[in-house]
Amino acid sequence: MARFPGVDYFLIDTQFSEQELMVRETARRFVDERVQPLIRDCFRDARFPRELIPEMGRLGFFGANLEGYGCAGMSNVEYGLVMQEIERGDSGLRSFVSVQSALVMYPILTYGSDEQKRRWLPALCSGEAIGCFGLTEPDFGSNPAGMLSRARRVGDDWILDGEKTWITNGTVADVAVVWARTEAGIQGFLVEKGTPGFTASEIHGKLSMRASVTASLSFRECRISGAAALPQATGLKAALGCLTQARYGIGWGVLGAAMDCYETARAYTVLRKQFDGRPIASHQLVQEKLAGMITEITTAQLLALHAGRLKDQGKLDAAHVSMLKRNNVAMALDCARQARDLLGASGIVDECPIMRHMCNLETVKTYEGTDHIHALVIGERVTGVAAYR
Repeated sequence: MARFPGVDYFLIDTQFSEQELMVRETARRFVDERVQPLIRDCFRDARFPRELIPEMGRLGFFGANLEGYGCAGMSNVEYGLVMQEIERGDSGLRSFVSVQSALVMYPILTYGSDEQKRRWLPALCSGEAIGCFGLTEPDFGSNPAGMLSRARRVGDDWILDGEKTWITNGTVADVAVVWARTEAGIQGFLVEKGTPGFTASEIHGKLSMRASVTASLSFRECRISGAAALPQATGLKAALGCLTQARYGIGWGVLGAAMDCYETARAYTVLRKQFDGRPIASHQLVQEKLAGMITEITTAQLLALHAGRLKDQGKLDAAHVSMLKRNNVAMALDCARQARDLLGASGIVDECPIMRHMCNLETVKTYEGTDHIHALVIGERVTGVAAYR
C-alpha cells in the first residue's frame, strides 16, 4: 500500500511539536499498513474490521486524551491528529474510536463511581471491552430533551424501559451508556450486554458507514442494580457534555477524509491525459478546483489546530466545537464531491476511496448534531437569542 504523503500547503507541520508529529506518524502508519488494505472490502461487505481493535488498543487510541486507568494521556491536539488519520482510513472506523473514547470512556471517567472506573476503563482502553452510547431515540434525535425512555426505582434496583436507535457499536458492545428520564430528571446508566430485557438489533441496508456497526437498542422491564447509575451523570447537560467531546474529534477526523479525497484527485489529474496529450492538471478549470480544495482544507486545519490548543488550555467551549464540527464536515463533503468530479467515471468505483468517503460524510454531517442545529448554536452565541427554543 502506497505511503500517504500528507497534505500541508501552509507549513502547518511547523506548528506541531516533535511529540505531536510522532503520534501522527504512528497513526498514519497504522492506517497505511493495516486499514487501507482491507477497508474497501469491509465497506463493500458491510463488515466492521473487529480484528483491528486489539491493535488500536495497544497503540493507545482508545481514550487517548484521558488520564489514568491505562489511558495514553495524550494532549487534545495529539488526539485530534489520531482522529484525522483514522478517518483518512474510514469514517466508520473513526466513529468506533470516537464512541469508545468520548461517549463511553469519557462519561465513565467524568461521571462514574470509583468502582465503575476500575471495572470498565482498563478493559475499554485495551479494547477487551466495547461500549456504545444510547441517547438518540426513534422520535427524538435533535431534541434529546424529549426522550421517552424511563427508569423507575424498584427497591434498590432500577427498571428501564425505552428505545434507542442509530447506535454505533450497539450489537457488539459489552456495556451501553444509556440515558433515561427518572422522577428526578435525566440520568445516565451503565447497562451490560446480556442483561434480561435488553436487546440490540443491527440496522441493515445502509448506504453509508457500511464498515461500522449501527443498531437499535430496546429495554423492556430491564432490571439493573442501583449501582448501575452513573452517580454524577444527572441532567441533559451531562449527556451533551459527552457529545461535545465527540464532536471535537469529528472536527479533526473529517480532515483526514478530505485529505484522502484531495490527494487522490491531485495525483489523478497529474497523470490523466486528454485532448492534446497534456495532463488534465494543466487545465484552468481543474486547477481552480484543486486550489479551492486545498484552501478549504488549510482553513479547516488551522481551525482544528486552534481548537485543540484552546482545549488543552481549558478554553474551548461547546459553541466553539459547533463551529469546528459544522465547518469542517461541510468542507470535507464538498472536497469529496469536487474530487469525484475531477475523477470523472473513475470516481464512482470503489477502487478509489472518494465515493466511500462521500457517502460516509453524509452521515457525519447529520450525526452528533446536524448542520442546522450547530448553525443555531453559533447563531445563539452571536445574537444571544436561542432560536431553537
